[in-house]
Amino acid sequence: MLESLVTSKTRIKLLLKFFSHANSGYLRSLAKEFDESTNSVRVELNRLTEAGLLVSEDEGKTKMYKANTQHPFFGEIKGMVSKFLGLDDLMERIVKRMGMVEKAYIVGDYAKGIDSGTIQMILIGNDLDKEYLEFIKEKTYEKVQRKVDVSILTSDPGDIQGILVYGK
Repeated sequence: MLESLVTSKTRIKLLLKFFSHANSGYLRSLAKEFDESTNSVRVELNRLTEAGLLVSEDEGKTKMYKANTQHPFFGEIKGMVSKFLGLDDLMERIVKRMGMVEKAYIVGDYAKGIDSGTIQMILIGNDLDKEYLEFIKEKTYEKVQRKVDVSILTSDPGDIQGILVYGK
């Protein structure tokens, strides 16, 4: 879906990186992370900044980029990225049927904005329906062609590095 709207693979990677989570990055680290040339990343960073979708600020000699949360289309782009990753439907299904889910986090590569093919989640709650979890993992793979790896905790340790997608 996203590939038909955005033809640049580098631009897609940047949108996933910046709009799936409150990530920031600088040119060389992004080029290394995406295994792309610094020139191709620079061109796309400039285009997204000129369009107002990204903002940059200088940190010493390094220019840091992040999503412009004040852009009028920020919410819509974030929603498109979420749909592209298949997270919106997955979260809705899990929370409705799993039982007493208190919190749900996306961790790992997807939390960093990298589409690795495996969505890693942490669910926090008691008496969760593990049988349904196995069913939904299979259905999610069929629908979005991504493996889902879920860990269940009974309480929040407070130091989870990832995107809180459900709960407070």
